Amino acid sequence: MSDDFQNTDRITLTGLSIQANHGVFDFERKNGQEFIVDVVAWLDLSAASSADDLARTVNYGELAEEVADAVATSPVDLIETVAERVANVVLTHEAVTKTEVTIHKPQAPISVPFSDVSVTIVRSRR
Repeated sequence: MSDDFQNTDRITLTGLSIQANHGVFDFERKNGQEFIVDVVAWLDLSAASSADDLARTVNYGELAEEVADAVATSPVDLIETVAERVANVVLTHEAVTKTEVTIHKPQAPISVPFSDVSVTIVRSRR
């Protein structure tokens, strides 16, 4: 893989809306809420684009489903934990060298008016 492409080519999923039951409070676990997920997957897209071959890239429809499954299952307290879980899913794709995951919690139990709260992590293949 060329270093020229691995840090510039990317697939981006923005605004995946997933209902889940994460949160510290009992009512969050019981009632659930919407989480919005943004994912960037860095990978070399030169082989896929030159051959016009889906097998040489990551199928973003399948990736979206995998991300949704990772968010919707196994409730945890922190969106940081959810972000880590999603990053691990993205990095299971061999072609992906790095990922950035943002988990938005627009209905977070915050007493001050706000439009969004989110956590962003960046993880690379080790």
